[in-house]
Amino acid sequence: MKTNYDIEMLKILEENRGKSILLHSCCGPCSIYVIRELSNYLKVTVLYYNPNIEPKEEYIKRKKEQIRLIEAYKKTMDVSFLDCDYENEIYEEKIKGFEQEKEGGARCNICFRLRLLKTAIFAKNGYDFFGTTLTVSPHKNATIINAIGLSIEKEIGVPFLVSDFKKREGYKKSILYAKEFSLYRQDYCGCRYANENILKKEGL
Repeated sequence: MKTNYDIEMLKILEENRGKSILLHSCCGPCSIYVIRELSNYLKVTVLYYNPNIEPKEEYIKRKKEQIRLIEAYKKTMDVSFLDCDYENEIYEEKIKGFEQEKEGGARCNICFRLRLLKTAIFAKNGYDFFGTTLTVSPHKNATIINAIGLSIEKEIGVPFLVSDFKKREGYKKSILYAKEFSLYRQDYCGCRYANENILKKEGL
């Protein structure tokens, strides 16, 4: 029977009200709904660690939008921001040999693990949970992401908050909230390989 990670998450949240989570976020639009949801239960610190995003100008643009969102949300929610070094060279080294993998394949799984592992390592510094906004996207496999997070939980020793933020119209809400907030929405996941695939499909 397929696990309903959304129901599992809600049970965990109810049992751990007032605790803290270090939440990996890939961008403002993906985090806008997730932060609102989690802040009803937990103290949320958003970690922006995305060494896959290229070019660097795009990385900076997304980070600025993430910070703008956090600054606005801080007025009414218990949310803060934690930055990281870019570390694009580490990403490129990790995915070497997998550059031509299709989207959603082995290259993406390596990328998920890289970002979640960094989050878990940072979360050892006083956070009760670590988690990610990645499962809000209909293009991301929540089962794979949760499996990676749970394996890192065993490795690092910090509880991973399972999730499937697409449930209960999470993705639809994230789009609506992002429009209301006038957040910049990118047209590709982040890595240059994903962008190159889009350009090929468009014949550019």
